[in-house]
Amino acid sequence: MAQGLGALLIVDDDPANLVLLCRYLERRGYTAVAAAGGQAAIEELRHQVFDLVLLDISMPVLDGIAVLKIIRTTHPAAQLPVIMVSALQYSETIVEALTLGANDYVTKPIDFPVALARIQNQLLRKQAEEALRVSEERYALAMHGAKDGLWDWDLRTESIYFSPRWKTMLGYSDDELANTCETWFTRVHPEDRQQLDRTLQDHFIGETAHFEYEHRMMHQDGTYRWVLSRGLAIRDIQGQPTRMAGSQTDITERKVADGLTGLPNRIWFTARLEHTLAHLHQPKNAMFAVLLLDLDRFQVINDSLGHAAGDAMLIALSRRLEASMVGVQQHMHLDVTPTVARLGGDEFIILLEAIQDVSAATAVAAYVQEQLASPVIIGEHEVFTTASIGIALSGTGYTCSEDMVRDAETAMYRAKTRGKDRHEVFDRRMYRRAVTLMQMGNDLRRAVERQEFRVLYQPIICLRSGRMAGFEALLRWQHPQRGVLSPAEFIPLAEETGLIVPMGSWVLRVACQQLAQWQQKFDMPYPLSVSVNLSAKQLLQDGLIDHVEEVLGETGLAAHTLKLEITESVLIEQSRSVTRIIDRLHALGVQFSLDDFGTGYASLSYLYHLPLHILKIDRSFVSQMNAGRKQAEIVRTIMVLAHNLGLDVVAEGVETPEHLAALRALKGEYGQGYLFAKPLNASDATTLLAAAPQW
Repeated sequence: MAQGLGALLIVDDDPANLVLLCRYLERRGYTAVAAAGGQAAIEELRHQVFDLVLLDISMPVLDGIAVLKIIRTTHPAAQLPVIMVSALQYSETIVEALTLGANDYVTKPIDFPVALARIQNQLLRKQAEEALRVSEERYALAMHGAKDGLWDWDLRTESIYFSPRWKTMLGYSDDELANTCETWFTRVHPEDRQQLDRTLQDHFIGETAHFEYEHRMMHQDGTYRWVLSRGLAIRDIQGQPTRMAGSQTDITERKVADGLTGLPNRIWFTARLEHTLAHLHQPKNAMFAVLLLDLDRFQVINDSLGHAAGDAMLIALSRRLEASMVGVQQHMHLDVTPTVARLGGDEFIILLEAIQDVSAATAVAAYVQEQLASPVIIGEHEVFTTASIGIALSGTGYTCSEDMVRDAETAMYRAKTRGKDRHEVFDRRMYRRAVTLMQMGNDLRRAVERQEFRVLYQPIICLRSGRMAGFEALLRWQHPQRGVLSPAEFIPLAEETGLIVPMGSWVLRVACQQLAQWQQKFDMPYPLSVSVNLSAKQLLQDGLIDHVEEVLGETGLAAHTLKLEITESVLIEQSRSVTRIIDRLHALGVQFSLDDFGTGYASLSYLYHLPLHILKIDRSFVSQMNAGRKQAEIVRTIMVLAHNLGLDVVAEGVETPEHLAALRALKGEYGQGYLFAKPLNASDATTLLAAAPQW
């Protein structure tokens, strides 16, 4: 049946009334069906669907009241509205009809516009109730199937409804949490509560279109879960919020997972460590440890194979670390599986719970280092790495997670300075040393500003002639409280802080300026040279080549009289990048020395591929030359290797006439050491040059 605005059943035993009503309603867009009596109306209702019934009360055989009773047995008032028609405006019959489920009534004689208005009103109400019913059904289905927890807050009464899913998200059953505001707000992490209140208030006053905030909620097990709370306020005619409904989504996995490796991240680990610290009184947690792990020479992988290879390495090692934690639990029979997280970069951290003593922590560290020792296959490359591990124990009396992680990091750096691929347990001496280093770092920054550094010059002697061939420029720090400090006391810190770059630039300029003065003042058969040390950070600084060109241009030095010294460790850690820069500086005419040869782990291929001019034999070999044949043979072997490659040799640490004689016998080119002179300031070095000594 085409219903137009609606299908209406008109029931009346008066044919004239039926015709008039049906025509009037049809002209206004309704479909009207006439039923001449009660029995006819029942038959129509059995075969057709109607939106409303206009029912006369006074009819023979089956009156309107009887028909209404039959209708209401199968059609509720909200589903099929019935409007009674009666000539008795205030009769008991109308009251009875309304009691039995009639929706409204009109009186005879029928005022058609009034009747039409009441019909429209009932149909609109029916549509609204139907829409509400559908909406409620959808809401119920959504609430039943949703992964999110739902809430509905009456702002006038401060009552709030939480769905069962909202409660189970926090570890509770539906009847374990009351539907009150306190249930929500008392479980919000203290650090998040103020911002949550502010975000809600912003929405209440209309500053934001909707409410949305990520925060932590306490779970039934005492840990915190990350959730996303969202909602929308319903407002009255004055614009004041009266009700607010929304959802709560568990975002813990997204919030605490590291994007690259999938391991828990720093946020998750911090929360877990805080929870563990808070439960130290429990017997099984009487002692636990934090192990902070940093990969050794990871930067080499990024520089040589690229960052994609570095990421692949981190992912592979993450899987290996996860597997190691299972092995640790089984091997050590622990009640709790150790957890591993990624702090960032190439740093990982392990929480080792329920241990008896420090030996358990060191055993785990050794086991992890053993698991990481095997190579990782990345493309066509077999890549090796090691790890330095710092250990902090709960028995030290920690109350703050940051302090424990800090101390584990301090111990890790201690492991690195002692040679890498090892583990160290934090103690108070390390803390005092860390504080001292921090203070020295502050002093170092001020020293750069206050120009507290000095350049000393140690002569380099030509062993054939016994005369000075040049100097090595050595940096010293005139500390205002501690006096003169050697490079070993501050250069590593300068490297770490990046201050080595401005310091190195300053030393290069000062040494070249001084050399230019000496070359102009002293007429020598061959030009003096100066050797200046360069670190990895200096070699990789932007503008190094321009800076060297600028200094040479300002001083007028011939490029070959500047000798830049690099160590084997620089070649190991920054191979590809350093090689490129060395080649460009060599093209300028600058010469290069490989310092401390024999003490590092560089491949001998560097001696062949790099444009080196000089090998410097470390003082540790020279000082032992007279101790026996084996020690002297090492020096001889280095010299033979250098000469075969066309390189000159500078022997460091020449302290006795015997050292000098032995080096001359081996046909060494140059030597430096206390036998000739200690490092001198510029004035004393000038005096020595003027004296023109010969050894």
